[in-house]
Amino acid sequence: LMGVCAGLAGYFGWHVTLVRILAILALFWLNVVTVIAYVVLGILLPVKLWFVYLTLFAALGLEYIPSGRTPGLPDWVALVLAFWCVREPLAIGMGVGFVFGLLMDVGLGAAMGQHALAYVVLAYLANSLARRVLWFPAWQQALHVLPLLLLSQVLMVLVRLLAGAEFPGWAYFLSSFSRALLWMPLSLLLLLPQLQPVERDDNRPI
Repeated sequence: LMGVCAGLAGYFGWHVTLVRILAILALFWLNVVTVIAYVVLGILLPVKLWFVYLTLFAALGLEYIPSGRTPGLPDWVALVLAFWCVREPLAIGMGVGFVFGLLMDVGLGAAMGQHALAYVVLAYLANSLARRVLWFPAWQQALHVLPLLLLSQVLMVLVRLLAGAEFPGWAYFLSSFSRALLWMPLSLLLLLPQLQPVERDDNRPI
């Protein structure tokens, strides 16, 4: 149902049928323990790296859509970057933040390095706090991430001021709060593929 047997077979290099037979035998011998282990493994199926980058590029595409200077609009790239830096700290980090920061600077015509610096710092702090943040439910995770998002905006403002731009106003920082509010629904959306079967087979019970 959740692709656990197929995932374990692929990981250990075994035939998937053998794993399913072992799972059925374990179900008879260990009962509740097997069910709990199955559910936990199903929830913890690893995220595919291509999906992570797909969501980052989708966020980048949203940022390239002209939206004017409406206050409170979330920085989608920063939000998705922070999410994956917390969820997948070994795969997504400062290097990814730097590249997507440069893409944001070039695409939006911003001061070069404005987003790159902010995203690198955001990625570093999110990676560093990942284990702590993941102990909490999604709404509490949002409270932990909010200061990081605010700091990234402060850094962007400082770069803009050093480049000679004007202070954008305090409403500029509403974006961090809107991103924090989106953390919970974003978590549900981005983690949804982890709950899908790795190998779909409507004729198998496991």
